[in-house]
Amino acid sequence: MNLRSKINNQIFTFKSVTDVLAKANNEKSGDALVGLAAETATERVAAKLCLSKLQLKDIYENPVIPYEEDEVTRIIYDDVNTAIYKKICNWTVSELREYILSSKSTQNELLNISRGLTSEMIAAVAKLMSSMDLVYASKKIKVAGHCNTTIGLPGTLSFRNQPNHPTDNVEGVLASLKEGLSFGCGDAVLGLNPVEDNVENFERVMMAIVGVKEKYEIPTQCCILAHVTTQMQAAKNGVPVDLMFQSIAGTESANKAFGISAAMLQEAREIALKLGTSTGPNVMYFETGQGSEISLDCHHGVDEMTLEARTYGVGRRYSPFMVNNVSGFIGPETIYTGKEVLRADLEDLFMGKLHGLPMGIAPCYTNHMKADQDDQEMGTMLCAMAGANFFMGVSGGDDCMLNYQDTSFHDDASIREILSLRPAPEFEKWLEKMGIMENGKLTDRAGDPSIFDK
Repeated sequence: MNLRSKINNQIFTFKSVTDVLAKANNEKSGDALVGLAAETATERVAAKLCLSKLQLKDIYENPVIPYEEDEVTRIIYDDVNTAIYKKICNWTVSELREYILSSKSTQNELLNISRGLTSEMIAAVAKLMSSMDLVYASKKIKVAGHCNTTIGLPGTLSFRNQPNHPTDNVEGVLASLKEGLSFGCGDAVLGLNPVEDNVENFERVMMAIVGVKEKYEIPTQCCILAHVTTQMQAAKNGVPVDLMFQSIAGTESANKAFGISAAMLQEAREIALKLGTSTGPNVMYFETGQGSEISLDCHHGVDEMTLEARTYGVGRRYSPFMVNNVSGFIGPETIYTGKEVLRADLEDLFMGKLHGLPMGIAPCYTNHMKADQDDQEMGTMLCAMAGANFFMGVSGGDDCMLNYQDTSFHDDASIREILSLRPAPEFEKWLEKMGIMENGKLTDRAGDPSIFDK
């Protein structure tokens, strides 16, 4: 295994596979903050050159965190199809990239080969791709999920209707919910981030949202994004639970900081299948984002993009209905500029898809980052071109509870029209019945939430 490369008569030597992966990563403020990033653009290129020549077995035999020390590593390695791995273990990372980008490789072939890849291998090949490469490769893969309805079908683009409120006021929540529905937003999920995380508040808000869903016979699923233990208890108490939500990370220590473990996620899935109110079989909803491990000081000397790939290695074990990435949500200590968040969005969408996950994206940013609405809209358009299953839908694009910027209901409608995409089939039929959509286009009735109060 050669951990050296030469550029312009300058020799660069890297300490380990983990070091090569970190220095080959595109510029991210989080990696620089903890001293993992390449010090110069030349060193970054040298690391990419070195990485391109490594064989997949070099990465397999050198996990970034040892198997014995980390539950996430064990999940990833235990789930690898060794027969597939043995067929490709002598490929270089460069050869894997060429295979993925070949016009001859199909979705089924890519998803089959991915079963023999560790998450670190998937991160490695993404580090060698340009932004256009990432869009092209992502577009090849479309993974559908079914809860009560199906999202991720070819030709469709779905949205999470996110009616957050700074005090969980039910009237405010429902006003936002209805506005989103009037723009055709909500076929992925009606999903709220609660301010107060306890079973009593969960039931109060959930019953209000479910009431709207049942009154208007909306074909979708509902989710309150409380901690998974709150949701598990609510389901045991008989509260309707379609989806079990949880934020997940790429190291065991970060997941412990989130208050979760692999066993807890498995228990949550089993409870959702046994006591939940959806048809399934996909009953889990995961949220991820580059840099969470760095924010929690749980990165173990591994760069944030590689850790994000490991997060998807955790997620695929539980056959989720939806996974969305919020790399721009954490803040400038992990992702600082608009360029960084654009790159992270495309990396994450590709890496999640190659893991076989039904991926959505929140191309978002916070107001203390060096990013703006132009960056956010460009990220939305690029990820839509790359075949994201869904985006968020936030009233005015400004989440009044979480204080960050994301796609608005208007943005969502625009992206569907720009790319001639449709809602999930069941949801589109409902929109037509409500007079909100006709032949895949919004009608004059769209955008009027009062239609739900008449």
